[in-house]
Amino acid sequence: MINIKNLRNIGISAHIDSGKTTLSERILFYTGKSYKIGEVHDGSATMDHMELEQERGITITSAATTVEWNGNFINLIDTPGHVDFTVEVERSLRVLDGAVLVLCSVGGVQAQSITIDRQMKRYEVPRLALVNKMDRVGADPFRVVGQLNEKLACGAVLMQLPIGKEADFCGVIDLVEWRAIYFDGEQGEKLRIESIPPELLKDAEVARHNLLETLAMFSDEMMELLLEEQLPPVELIRDVIRLAVWSRQLTPVFLATAYKNKGVQPLIDAIISYLPSPLDCDNFAWHSGHEKSGDVKDDGNKLLLKPDPDSVAVAMAFKIVEDPYGTLTFIRIYQGTFKKGESYYNQRTGNKERISRIFRMHANSREEVESASAGDIVAVIGIDCSSGDTFASEKGYCTLESMYVPEPVIRIAIKSKATKDADRLSKALYRFRKEDPTLSISTDPESGETLMAGMGELHLDVYVERIKREYKVDVETSPPKVNYREAPTAPAEFDIKHKKQSGGSGQYAHIVGKMTPIPEDAETPETFIFEEKIVGGTIPSNYIPAIEKGFRSSLEKGPVAGFPVVGLSVLVDDGSFHTVDSSDLAFRICAQTALRETFPRMKPTLLEPVMKMEIECPSQFQGNVVGDLNSRRGIINVTETVGAITRIEGEIPLAETFGYSTTLRSMTQGQGVFSMEFLKYKKVPNSIQEIIIKERKEAAGK
Repeated sequence: MINIKNLRNIGISAHIDSGKTTLSERILFYTGKSYKIGEVHDGSATMDHMELEQERGITITSAATTVEWNGNFINLIDTPGHVDFTVEVERSLRVLDGAVLVLCSVGGVQAQSITIDRQMKRYEVPRLALVNKMDRVGADPFRVVGQLNEKLACGAVLMQLPIGKEADFCGVIDLVEWRAIYFDGEQGEKLRIESIPPELLKDAEVARHNLLETLAMFSDEMMELLLEEQLPPVELIRDVIRLAVWSRQLTPVFLATAYKNKGVQPLIDAIISYLPSPLDCDNFAWHSGHEKSGDVKDDGNKLLLKPDPDSVAVAMAFKIVEDPYGTLTFIRIYQGTFKKGESYYNQRTGNKERISRIFRMHANSREEVESASAGDIVAVIGIDCSSGDTFASEKGYCTLESMYVPEPVIRIAIKSKATKDADRLSKALYRFRKEDPTLSISTDPESGETLMAGMGELHLDVYVERIKREYKVDVETSPPKVNYREAPTAPAEFDIKHKKQSGGSGQYAHIVGKMTPIPEDAETPETFIFEEKIVGGTIPSNYIPAIEKGFRSSLEKGPVAGFPVVGLSVLVDDGSFHTVDSSDLAFRICAQTALRETFPRMKPTLLEPVMKMEIECPSQFQGNVVGDLNSRRGIINVTETVGAITRIEGEIPLAETFGYSTTLRSMTQGQGVFSMEFLKYKKVPNSIQEIIIKERKEAAGK
């Protein structure tokens, strides 16, 4: 049984191509988990175990493993860098106690680094930072630390100084222990500890003084020692760093070049020393029944989960993977013990589920165990659930806050080429939707087509490829379509009567009110607000839910071009009813008619998803790239040149990005790379709006 005090649950996250998976492979090697160092570039990386990951040299799914280091255990999750697979990072950070943010020594803080920082802050995850690729030309850890403080405001401070620059990077100066560490042996497995080289002593003294001054902000004892010009003991320095990291006020920064096997072991030591164990984290759940009703999420409904193996068992299912042996559900246990063969309640559905097997995972291989306790991350077989479900040994015990799932922004129609394969295709889509909450599968009510929506072209591309490989189904897809939205820009009043008489009891409903746009700066995540201010009982209160239901059911297809309606506020303040002919159905139809007839008078506009884009390319191609972005209705926000590389940050409508990777490669002789993530919805220019509406009407008329 693992002593929970010696356990760390950590994730490795970074912008694409910062070296996360390479770092994970080195950690596996130095901890004795693997006997050979795997590499991303030749497809031998243990953590990138999917065939597609090995071919493309990217991480698609997060991989979990457990390693041992000096009597301590680390549950390690390697997550993807591509923003299209952002849910993998999201769900991993939701269940982890600490993280390592990996940054490139040349690229520094990039677009995806900022997204990951936002996710870490959302789940209050303490982190260490690693400046990787220290052997690259133009490596500058001091600039990266400056960017961390400027762009992420995370209290970054160097714990090490480099020995040697760029290709000559051969070791680090440990500012806490006050020593030089060199990495000898073919694979950097032998640590040689020496005194600090005389030529670097002055710089090291300045850096250590800065470190101690920063730490004195978190400790009165250290402040007193510094004022008395005494050197604080190493143990005190470690304690202060640990507490400042746990409170997320400090981000210690380490240096390495994982590919050249330098700097990894001190990072593993730091993970054990500075990141919290499950005992050091406060994890809360909501008493069941309270989590859904907005305003009752107060401290009185909070339940503190204790990492005690003997308490009521509570765990979150954060990832679901189909496997040749059955459905693997990854769970993080927060309290109590989960045992093989026992049954536990899904707190959302109330169903009792029996765990038939429990595994400790190592990428795609596994080790079966009889039980797992608080603090553990394991995979189980035998339970049916969705990502984010809470399991407990008592029915209606508590619910853990689920993870944030972003809305899909791009969709394609998909069908099997052969009719006989339709069944296998629907099985594949059902499985992938269950595994990935950002993948949405629906049916177009008009054309009957199956629609697959996701976070980007690469996201959908990977799933289409997986359907072909894993289910042997040849599929046809339509060109990608953008998820537009319809939004009102002006208020309008309505007075709608619904009367129908056809012998026997008829239908009667009458509602009066006003529709207004929700202001852009309104501090509400809601896209539709319904209010009623009926006085004198002109409409009985039992019909109000039917009116709201009628409005909500009409939001899926707006009257302008059939896109979902957002940013609408409806107030119903008058109306009338008939004692015999009024019914829920009549009021629902009346509300639907009100939206259909009133919305076109609100000067509606189409909104389109706008993506935040970051491009890196050789400086000589900057003019072509910027010119092309402008022609695609793009806006340039930042342009900075570091050495021979130019980094461009901007905004671009999603509709203008299809096939962009090919265009960028041809413009930059194959040397340009880019990443995108959803930023916001923005008004479509009138000329383009007219074209979109015309195309929709033509498609509907066919």
